[in-house]
Amino acid sequence: MHTSGPPAADSRSVVPQDEPTGWWRDAVIYQIYIRSFADSNGDGIGDLQGIRSRLGYLAGLGVDALWINPFYPSPQVDCGYDVADYRDIDPAYGTLSDFKELLQDAHAHGLRLIIDIVPNHTSSQHPWFTEALAAAPGSEARDRYHFHPGKGEGGNLPPNGWQSAFGGGPAWTRVTDDSGRPGQWYLHLFTPEQPDLNWENPEVRADFEKTLRFWLDLGVDGFRIDVANAMIKAPGYPEMVDGPDPDDGSSPCWDRDDVHHIHRSWRHVLDSYPGERIAVAEAWVPTVQRLAMYLRPDELHQAFNFDYLKAEWSAPQLHRIISDSVTGLGAVGAPATWVLSNHDVVRHLTRFGGGTVGLRRARAAALLMLALPGSAYVYQGDELGLPEVTELPDDARQDPVWLRSGGANPGRDGCRVPLPWAGRNASYGFGPAHSDRSWLPQPTSWADLTVEKQEADPGSMLSLYTQALKLRRGLPRADDGTLEWTDTSAPDSGLLVFRRPGGFICTVNFGPQDIEIERPGDLLLSSSPIDGTSPRPLLRADTTAWWSDERGDTRTQQ
Repeated sequence: MHTSGPPAADSRSVVPQDEPTGWWRDAVIYQIYIRSFADSNGDGIGDLQGIRSRLGYLAGLGVDALWINPFYPSPQVDCGYDVADYRDIDPAYGTLSDFKELLQDAHAHGLRLIIDIVPNHTSSQHPWFTEALAAAPGSEARDRYHFHPGKGEGGNLPPNGWQSAFGGGPAWTRVTDDSGRPGQWYLHLFTPEQPDLNWENPEVRADFEKTLRFWLDLGVDGFRIDVANAMIKAPGYPEMVDGPDPDDGSSPCWDRDDVHHIHRSWRHVLDSYPGERIAVAEAWVPTVQRLAMYLRPDELHQAFNFDYLKAEWSAPQLHRIISDSVTGLGAVGAPATWVLSNHDVVRHLTRFGGGTVGLRRARAAALLMLALPGSAYVYQGDELGLPEVTELPDDARQDPVWLRSGGANPGRDGCRVPLPWAGRNASYGFGPAHSDRSWLPQPTSWADLTVEKQEADPGSMLSLYTQALKLRRGLPRADDGTLEWTDTSAPDSGLLVFRRPGGFICTVNFGPQDIEIERPGDLLLSSSPIDGTSPRPLLRADTTAWWSDERGDTRTQQ
């Protein structure tokens, strides 16, 4: 079992640099879904001390930083994305002292720490919302949120037809006044327990700056901004237009241009601290050009590439997305931020076909993502080849998407099942030895996917990730997005080949047949076996290989 302990002798502790390093431009960042990572006390829920106990594992894996999902006090209606207090720790996860110890130890292991911040909405149990419910219409307390008298006779209809992003009906809920009569409506783009904040209110903006500074003063290295594209709503709450989201900023509540004023102000805060503190946007936007707006030099540092995440295992599709991303983000001087899975989507091994096919493709996809210029995020369990858990008992599911859809939508619990660490008995080392508790049940098949078992297998997914991250660290930096497709690349035939500066070459066969290729250099690593000595090796179906051309030959075509 890996524990925190003292950092290895060759580890790189995190200390502020006199000169900017742009560390985030090509960093590999590991996402920790705290509830499901490691449980230190046996209550079946992951916690801060659990993370601390596994820092040795994370440093050994070779990642540069950690992103931890919300750990703030919360009623847990949406697993912590309903925040009741932005400047404290939920007792289920530990204490503020635990967090400080985790941060100090992470830095000692050479790991930066990014935390989640949820600015679009609070919990309905946040003191501000409690105060708003007790206050009169038109009060300062209600102006922190989006309250509206409604339409129709007596205001009996919602202000508009906006629907909750989590399903289950309107994005508006009506409150009652002191006499018990129906009163105003309030906006919640997600659940009724997550009322949206009014970011036109100066008090809201000032309080969030206070929150940023609270955590920055403690030493955190940055923030992942939840729903970074939704904080501004159009005056008058106009109706949505049917069809795809507009790509001109005209949506009444998604990706409005004024949201960039907020992100510029946050960048100013981040830049006032030493050590290159960063922010990464969760922004589901319709085009790479709209995404690039979040990454202009005076705004945010990173934004997840959801086009890449949503892509099928398809050479033509990924060729287009990679090319468009590198070009579109490069126009503002930003690197791409690649991601295959996260806590909100079906795990990519399952999306890519599941079973042996999905595993083969997931291995190839890992090497492809880690070969691309820019930054990459690895969701916990990706490095173990975990599949989506599709057969959770109904009574175990907790995601509000499942609950609000009446069971029609399985929700996101299947990608949030706690990690298997060791042994063959529940909870596979997720908790201490005396505990078999796990807040979501783990499949029995995961006994063969534990960290302990994969560390002993040089052919495992974990070994592949560890080797790839070690090799990646030695590559010449390509954080400016430099990537060139070679003249042997043939997307329509399922073959992608690209070159990065310094003679690094990546070849990907998207299958379904093996392809004979001309050996482009010395074999560094491959996701499936390959004869690296043959002048014309077979690149197997669904396989990625890394090569080094020591001549640094850069004959390419754009």
